[in-house]
Amino acid sequence: MWINMISKLMKFKNYRLRTKLIVTYVLLTVIPISLLGYIAYSQYTKSIEEQVGEYIPKLLEQANENIANQIRELRKFPDLLYNSDEVVEVLRKDAHQSRSSLLQDEFTVNSYLSRTFINGGSQDILGVFVISKNRIFQSTKIPHTNFGLMDYSQSYGQDIQLKTDDIFVLPHQTSLRFEGNPPFVLIMKQLTDLENRTDLGTVLIAVNVTFFEDVINEMSEEGKADLWMMNKEGRVIYHTNPSKIRTIDREFAMYPQINGSFRTTQEDASRLISLNHMDETGWTLAHSVLAGNLTEQTDLVRNATIAVFLVFVAMSTVISILLAWNVSSPLNRLTSVMKRVEKGDFDVDLAIGTTDEVGMLANNFNSMVTEIKDLIRENYQIELKQKEAELYALQSQINPHFMYNTLETIAMSVEDDEKDTVIEMVTLLGRMLRFSIGNKEALVPIADELLHVKDYLTIQKIRFEEKFDFSIQEKIESQNYYTPKFVLQPIVENAVKHGLAYGRVTTIEIGVCLVPGNEGSEEIAFKVKDNGSGIKKETLADIQRTLASDPMAKRDSHFGLSNVHARIAMNFGSGFGLDIISGVDQGTEVEIRIPVLKNGSEGGCHELKEN
Repeated sequence: MWINMISKLMKFKNYRLRTKLIVTYVLLTVIPISLLGYIAYSQYTKSIEEQVGEYIPKLLEQANENIANQIRELRKFPDLLYNSDEVVEVLRKDAHQSRSSLLQDEFTVNSYLSRTFINGGSQDILGVFVISKNRIFQSTKIPHTNFGLMDYSQSYGQDIQLKTDDIFVLPHQTSLRFEGNPPFVLIMKQLTDLENRTDLGTVLIAVNVTFFEDVINEMSEEGKADLWMMNKEGRVIYHTNPSKIRTIDREFAMYPQINGSFRTTQEDASRLISLNHMDETGWTLAHSVLAGNLTEQTDLVRNATIAVFLVFVAMSTVISILLAWNVSSPLNRLTSVMKRVEKGDFDVDLAIGTTDEVGMLANNFNSMVTEIKDLIRENYQIELKQKEAELYALQSQINPHFMYNTLETIAMSVEDDEKDTVIEMVTLLGRMLRFSIGNKEALVPIADELLHVKDYLTIQKIRFEEKFDFSIQEKIESQNYYTPKFVLQPIVENAVKHGLAYGRVTTIEIGVCLVPGNEGSEEIAFKVKDNGSGIKKETLADIQRTLASDPMAKRDSHFGLSNVHARIAMNFGSGFGLDIISGVDQGTEVEIRIPVLKNGSEGGCHELKEN
């Protein structure tokens, strides 16, 4: 488990900052509030249960007291028999008398019972029974069945001897039943002759226990709670659910107390049970309610609170996302700009617009990029000057060698008395020297560059005669377009050198034209092609790697080609420069691409051809 937690923490460490901020903010707001809400709800629910657990037993105690008062009043009813001398006289008589006398006595007692108990007594009295010397006198409010002395384990013809002043007989202890099966108890009391202290018999008063309802209805909470009265064996005397009357509460013996409240589980439901024991009768009044009903109102508040909490969570999440976006967005922009700088694009400007830590970081980054650009520009200028110095050094190296060969050819022509040739060569050589030394501009008209190359090739043509030939083709108005100085001569010199080394007639073809460039623009392309021995595949790959490398780097080989390529790339970008196509015995073609550089005219371009 710990390994999984550590693994998840390690993964979380690698999450995006925005995700971390959102998760952290939500956890720091949702979890504490959820925990506090849960604790508050639990404590409030517990407090309600404790208060109900203390309050209900007090109500039960009061209800028991009211029931006891009712029973005390009912216990007084048997004494009403002493108010009638006729009834007492009948009860004193012996049972062995004539049939007519027995009927007369029965009428006398039954009439008194009806007047006093049924019609003039409590409305809860269902019936009155008097057992005296093998005689039964009775009067009931509703029809009944199965009443007799055998119910009390006595032989018919004998009086019932009670050990106490009165006792209660529950419905399950007698076969007596009233029409409609109302719940009742029998109050039994011994009748004693007050004059001679002899037993007159026993009176049994059947009392409908629905008088409990008047006492405990207020506690039933509209059917949400169960209330019942049971004796010491757990036999239910009265229950708000009539079907449970006369049943036994099987859990009564396991109840931890008979005065107070406790929580238990019945039928997979948590219930709060409150009890109060009545010492006078030995009965226990019980109250049972589902724990969920106690917190029903609280649950409504809880549900409303949960709804508000969910809205709060949604709002917190939105706020956390906005805050995370506000923090991470500048950082993401900074990261994006850093990646551009990493790829070599220093033309960036990171505008955050804040003065916090991220804004300070962005300002410092902008300062760093500006300083780097200045350093690159300074280094670039240094390297460019170095390349210019190398160019002049190259010119110094090329010009004396070429001049030596040209002067030697002129000398030979003088010896052969070829005045026209001498004049032409001297003229061409002088013009070349003026172009090389006299013009210090970095950009020259393409026409001047082509004329300089043409002068060079014409001198070579005079030197090698039939072994050498060349052609120049212009497809633009070369006088209106400009090019860096000396981009053609080093390439042409290489072509002449390698062409003549092949040992056959060397032909040099030079062309200049406009070609399509990037993004729909046009570019100027110089093409120099020879029919020499060509370049080996390995050598060509080495040259191309040299050209593709840093244009500022020093070169130990292919100096002329790389010098021209570096100058173009440094001035116009890496999209311009040299491209070489060659194969063994297939000659070599060098293409030079530069951007369109025009003079101030707006006259457009026209194709020209010149051989």
